[in-house]
Amino acid sequence: MRQDDRVNDHDTASPDPASMRTQYRAAGLAEDDLAATPVEQFARWFAQAATEAQLFEPNAMVVSTADAEGRPSARTVLLKHFDEQGFVFYTNYGSRKARDLAENPYVSLLFPWHPMARQVIVQGVARRTGRDETAAYFRTRPHGSQLGAWASTQSSVVPSRAELDASYAELTARYPEGEQVPVPPHWGGFRIAPQSVEFWQGRENRLHDRLRYVEEADGGWRVERLSP
Repeated sequence: MRQDDRVNDHDTASPDPASMRTQYRAAGLAEDDLAATPVEQFARWFAQAATEAQLFEPNAMVVSTADAEGRPSARTVLLKHFDEQGFVFYTNYGSRKARDLAENPYVSLLFPWHPMARQVIVQGVARRTGRDETAAYFRTRPHGSQLGAWASTQSSVVPSRAELDASYAELTARYPEGEQVPVPPHWGGFRIAPQSVEFWQGRENRLHDRLRYVEEADGGWRVERLSP
């Protein structure tokens, strides 16, 4: 290859994030449009994200936690169930997020539905799911995912990919396809009971609609509009 044909990284201009602008022109969100509860409203938007917009993994959400000293961390996980009791995801109880939640149960969930110019932000308190509920969900996971829950000591340092693959191969030999995999005792769910849920709809000129449900002492919900 000639010198002139080589790509010099220094000659390639990086995109400027400050110049990236999208003008949102979606229909707005009015108070009269909202459902009686935030979970009902979430169900409406979730159905639209999954069926009408056909977003890739609309159940992907950013889970933000903080430890006892207030040091935050965030990661993307998959929502596996939701109802009026809360939003459920599953994880290794030795993971960083699970350790954070053991020290500080307050958590934030963010559903970033960018193609629809929408976000949903849930703030609430996390509690572990019961073992029966955990086992029932674990049985629905693909066989490989069940083995993966055993093979990975989530968030811990692993010497190499080869060691992780060897652990998985050993489990595959122990529990071949068709044989029941026991539910790991160190693995299970968290249910986030919402205390506030914000529905964010992008609008033109950055004058977005932000409507937030806030839990009342009697268990009901009040709705407030936030300035964008």
